[in-house]
Amino acid sequence: MTGGHGLRLLNPGPVTMTERVRRALASEDMCHREPEFRDLVASVRAQLRDVYDEQDYTPVLLGGSGTAAVETMLSLVGRNETALVVANGVYGERMAAMLEAQGKAHEIVRSTWTSGIDLDEANRALATGRFQRVLTVHHETTTGRLNDVGALGVLAHRHGAPMLLDAVSSFAGEELRLAEWNVEALAATANKCIHGAPGVSFVLAQNAAMKRLPSNGGATSVYLDLARHADDQARGSTPFTLPTHVTRAFHEALAELEEEGGWRTRHATYIERSKHVRAVCAELQAPPLLDGDAAYGATLTSFRLPPGVTYEELHAELKHDGFVIYAGQGKFEGAIFRIAVMGALSAADLEDLARSLRRALG
Repeated sequence: MTGGHGLRLLNPGPVTMTERVRRALASEDMCHREPEFRDLVASVRAQLRDVYDEQDYTPVLLGGSGTAAVETMLSLVGRNETALVVANGVYGERMAAMLEAQGKAHEIVRSTWTSGIDLDEANRALATGRFQRVLTVHHETTTGRLNDVGALGVLAHRHGAPMLLDAVSSFAGEELRLAEWNVEALAATANKCIHGAPGVSFVLAQNAAMKRLPSNGGATSVYLDLARHADDQARGSTPFTLPTHVTRAFHEALAELEEEGGWRTRHATYIERSKHVRAVCAELQAPPLLDGDAAYGATLTSFRLPPGVTYEELHAELKHDGFVIYAGQGKFEGAIFRIAVMGALSAADLEDLARSLRRALG
């Protein structure tokens, strides 16, 4: 590796953590049944409400990845309901797979992975009146596209169907207007735009929806039961062991987010970093997969591999220089590479990355 640095993570989570967050992981041991941990969980939940100033939503912490939070969120889909999944990538299709595993009725409106979500087809499906919930992904990291969930939320509201949102790769890094966009609940995680450690995720759900939850029969798992986690946390407890050190690191990461200026500042930082990376890749004949910067979210860009360069070669060259990038998924495996810009990255890191890309692709 060059420059004496450790690995700098350019994959879409986990991210390179600050020293402050890393120190929290090495703090003293704590029992999850003690009042100190109860107070820590209460503080983290309050911090999560404040990220978008959404006081009418209940944060519920979970031990697990962002996928665990998404699957727990689906407790809000009742056993006798039918959900519409609007998908344009791996993570939208994963939500449909979760519903299938839970034995819940659903249909899918699919788009090609290089397209946005199909609002016209979604509107036609919703107009039939068959659907009680709409599910979609905000930032689809299969390609890096930021989906127009605001427009989908308007359509869903028109047809009386609240929206459940996978915001795993957008929470704290993109604009979210939960009430305005008809978002009944979202799922997200500590280790992406919040810059915490992997192991804690969360659901943020409307207070009114949480009150209805116990009667809908939507939980299909002992562990991934949203109502059970919410009820225990409201009483200052937790049904299962939350990772104590990771939760403390989450608290520190949320404090850093607030001190830096909140999601708006972080979003602006990501935009500038992504512009820098895109300019270097354009110079090296590695064009973006999607058409135009406007298609992308702030945090991640997918690039086509130049002729004669394999992903394995590029990954190895960059890792030698201290950077970890991400491969394509599914049909894009071996055809693209992805670079995310979350985490503790400095201007010097980005210049090092530019030099490394030029050596690998130039």
